Amino acid sequence: MPCISHPLIRPDSIESREYQLGIAMKALDANTMVILPTGLGKTAIALLVAASRLYNEGGKVLMLAPTKPLVEQHLRFFEKYLIAKSPTAPDACQFAMFTGEAPPTERTAEWERSQVIFATPQVVKNDLIAGRYTLQDVALLIVDECHRAVGNYAYVFLARRYHDTAAKPLLLAMTASPGGSQEKVSDVCANLGIAHVENRTENDPDVSPYVHEREVEVHQIDLPAELKSAIHAIHTLIDDRLGLLASLGFAVPKRDRLSMKELAGINAQIQQRIQNRDPAGYSAASVYAECLKLKHAVTLAESQGSEVFKGYIAKLVAEGRGSGGSKASQRLSRDPAFHSLYERTISWAGELHPKPAAVLGIVKEQIDTHPDSRIIIFATFRDTVQLLVDYLTKNGISCERFVGQATKDAEKGLSQKRQIAALARFRAGEFKVLVATSVGEEGLDVPSTDLVIFYEPVPSEIRSIQRKGRTGRSGAGRVVVLATKGTSDDVYRYVSQTKERQMQKNLRQMSGQDITAQQPVMADQTRIEEFTPQGPAIRIDDRETSSKVVEELSGMGAAIRLERLPQGDYAIGDRILVERKTARDFVDTLINRDLLGQAKSLADAVPRPVMVIEGGDIYTQRDMNPNSLRGVLAALAIDMGITLLFTRDEQDTAQMLFVIAKREEGERGERKLHPHKSFTSAKEEQEYIISAFPDIGLKNARLLLAHFGSVQGIVNATLEELVAVKGIGEKTGGKIFELCRRKYG
Repeated sequence: MPCISHPLIRPDSIESREYQLGIAMKALDANTMVILPTGLGKTAIALLVAASRLYNEGGKVLMLAPTKPLVEQHLRFFEKYLIAKSPTAPDACQFAMFTGEAPPTERTAEWERSQVIFATPQVVKNDLIAGRYTLQDVALLIVDECHRAVGNYAYVFLARRYHDTAAKPLLLAMTASPGGSQEKVSDVCANLGIAHVENRTENDPDVSPYVHEREVEVHQIDLPAELKSAIHAIHTLIDDRLGLLASLGFAVPKRDRLSMKELAGINAQIQQRIQNRDPAGYSAASVYAECLKLKHAVTLAESQGSEVFKGYIAKLVAEGRGSGGSKASQRLSRDPAFHSLYERTISWAGELHPKPAAVLGIVKEQIDTHPDSRIIIFATFRDTVQLLVDYLTKNGISCERFVGQATKDAEKGLSQKRQIAALARFRAGEFKVLVATSVGEEGLDVPSTDLVIFYEPVPSEIRSIQRKGRTGRSGAGRVVVLATKGTSDDVYRYVSQTKERQMQKNLRQMSGQDITAQQPVMADQTRIEEFTPQGPAIRIDDRETSSKVVEELSGMGAAIRLERLPQGDYAIGDRILVERKTARDFVDTLINRDLLGQAKSLADAVPRPVMVIEGGDIYTQRDMNPNSLRGVLAALAIDMGITLLFTRDEQDTAQMLFVIAKREEGERGERKLHPHKSFTSAKEEQEYIISAFPDIGLKNARLLLAHFGSVQGIVNATLEELVAVKGIGEKTGGKIFELCRRKYG
């Protein structure tokens, strides 16, 4: 087997493949997207390009991947094959993996001494925003699973920052499935500044010799009578809701044509009516939410099983009976037909759907014929993952679950550390079966996996390709798709197949072509390097970093420090604290949480509290009396002294914060704690001084001045004298007495 010969690649370690070398040579000439089926060596191509850039340019290589297990996998690959030294930096041989677990100061030091860094994008984004290091000397940025580079995902920000700041930028993007539509691929290319696309399929002559056989089987499953009856009952409920929407003047489809696209169309009509202040819009919004919940229940019954379906129905009933449940859940739980369905599910004993038993049979057959098999089962929902783990374990199959980090309801997620440990045990053969949600679809390198089971088809061509790519990597593989006859399973299987074919057609048209690199540019914004010196200082709560506001502020040149703020989202100087809320969040917090309590904490924390309400009309967000909202706004502004600012969107919010910070930083002399006011009399000046005491206000200030006759009389009064004033009380009197005698500092 001929091997690659390169000064920075370990001798006799990487097989020389013509298509990998050809793609790598192209990628050294321009920002390139590489589209290659899973298991055919995208990481090897990244290694070739990285070795060449380090040898010829020096500097650093930064490789990004969406999950920590995938980052750790890339680190192990590069450590095994790359000699991380170059003629221009002979002492630089340090590999580093950046995670959010390490302290920021430690990451800064690692960045300085490392030549090849592997990281999740959010960590690097936060560090760049906080000014901990720059991308100036990064000679190659590798973006794995680049199809994620859309919307507000961190890849978009990092690509923009890299193109703006790197001395010699070159970007390599990699994916097995960029998306079915031409628009999606074009968006990814524009967001990453891609100039060239290299695509290979398993049928290309230079690739086919390395493709292992992968058999795809579809197992049709019959839906049992009990679940058919339950689904029929839900269909009756949906028909009732659609009839109600029609009676309110909305155009609705027949129930059997109620796809997610049709539901989105109904929602668009509802939102338009709400914008027009039509009361029917608010009523319809709750009915629409019921339709969504009922539609989801049908999907669970058809594709997931009776236990998952039963749990979901019980959850809706519990939410409807609780005080914090949505109107949709409350209406459903009060519906006699829905309650009858709930009581019917309670009587079900054990799993009714044949899918779990089918999975067990397939797994046992595979292990019996291939004892060293590694098997991955993919399921969309965590409840199904847990059901399968319990079911297989009960039947003597060693297995573990593989889910994301977030904890949902009572079900705990897996930390990134535990995800990595689970994969290591799986590779080592400590258990045979890994049951995973979508977190296991991207990039897992388990060479001995020879069977992948889809518990249900998925409508996404990206997810379908990623799932199938987990097998057939180093030998023959098998893919089994379970589909319940005559249900959404059949629809989703058809949709994903159609999208895959369309994707391949689009990619054939783009492959090998140079395209116009549309590097993302912020509208009306100066480039970063033009800000000298750096802009005004803003402290930002570290939970805000997923917001576009933080990206915009960083791009404007603000000096950002990330920390955990006890109140508010943005702190400017020592006087200003800003709470940012979208219009919807403002109303939701008022209804479901303690908006006024949050506001009071904000007002108590600083002399200049500010609340920014972003995007949309607060009067159209929920079905509320407009005067109630006006009353809240009045209380915030007048009673609590909070400045209310309304902005169009995240960019507008960022520009507003930047202007506030510039004004605050540009103030000359001592700042006044109280707003400027021209007084017409000495009486007003005295009232102003005393009303500034904590929790006093104008009313109590007048009581105190009337009783003691002067400011001096109040300051010199004993505690007993202060408490004796009608309306003051022990708590307020104690504050005045203690504050007047407390030593400054």
